[in-house]
Amino acid sequence: MVTMSEVAKAAGVSQAAVSYAYSRPSKVSSGQRARIFEVAEELGYHGPDAAGRSLRGGRVGAVGVMVMDSLGYAFSDPSNMQLLRGIAEEGELADVAVTLLPSPRPGPSDNKDPLGHRQASAGMRGLVDGVIIHNLPQGHAAVDAVIARGIPVVVVDSPKLRGVPYVGLDDRSAAASAAQHLLALGHRRIGILVDRLAPDGRSGVASPSRISHASDRVARARVQGYLQQLEASGIARSSVPVIEAGGFQLEDYAKASGQLLDDYDVTAILVASDVMALEAMSVATQRGLSIPAELSVVGFDDAPGAAEAGLTTVSQPMVEKGRIAAQLLLKAIATGELGSVLLPTEFIVRSSTARPQKRQSGSR
Repeated sequence: MVTMSEVAKAAGVSQAAVSYAYSRPSKVSSGQRARIFEVAEELGYHGPDAAGRSLRGGRVGAVGVMVMDSLGYAFSDPSNMQLLRGIAEEGELADVAVTLLPSPRPGPSDNKDPLGHRQASAGMRGLVDGVIIHNLPQGHAAVDAVIARGIPVVVVDSPKLRGVPYVGLDDRSAAASAAQHLLALGHRRIGILVDRLAPDGRSGVASPSRISHASDRVARARVQGYLQQLEASGIARSSVPVIEAGGFQLEDYAKASGQLLDDYDVTAILVASDVMALEAMSVATQRGLSIPAELSVVGFDDAPGAAEAGLTTVSQPMVEKGRIAAQLLLKAIATGELGSVLLPTEFIVRSSTARPQKRQSGSR
């Protein structure tokens, strides 16, 4: 394992300068700090070791939360905000600070760093006793950077890692219950909307291969749950359009919703998140479609705003999910004890779904 003194020697600075670069950046110049980080990344040094700090002077008293996409997404997505609320409430009870850590999105290929490990390592310079990873794609470089720190980790939703505590849902089964609801109402022309199957910016019709190889485990499980239930009821997969938004912005959702409604004659839509479902309802209304008379919509999450909009959805306890993740992490930090929890979901029927009816002339 690379030590701080080795980094100092390679960078041509004192060991104190390396320590300050991570813990007290105002003590070193920006140029010197950049040089230290560059050398550290080249040598594979991921920052001061938390276990060593604990032996020397106690724990840091902070946990990190690494969220998918940009940090701004954590404050704009209602479901993510609920998760963070649960984590923060548990942290406050334990007198532990909560630090948000960036999970850089993949950018253009870099010959010196093709997997983005340099950017990912930059996100782990914060001093924390443990990290909660929330819904990162399988194989994301930031996950490797977190694990390399050798500190306790809890994963929420994705990715599933061998030997790492996990908090999540049976997303496939929950999605199947949503599909079964539409089938029971008599719908046979059903489309699927999903925000993102992989962080590569691709959007539009998702092929069977893209779905089965999707690196976003939650999105993949939900889409597969929908499709398997529809197929079990005699609806061929080839007749079910799956449209991917390619991102988490409202304009991405609107474009995908418009593509589905304009290109396919569906009477109902299964949507892999409530925020996207609410946008789909807005787009449908703008096209003159009456909900649920001419189009039924089912979401997933039961995010804030879903009940007010009358959205039929799969409800998951996001605040409780955050609390449990924080509890598991704090226990792992204090005792080394590991554990995982699979949370229940509830299917809630509201006013956005009904039996299919003949559309009025001029709709769409």
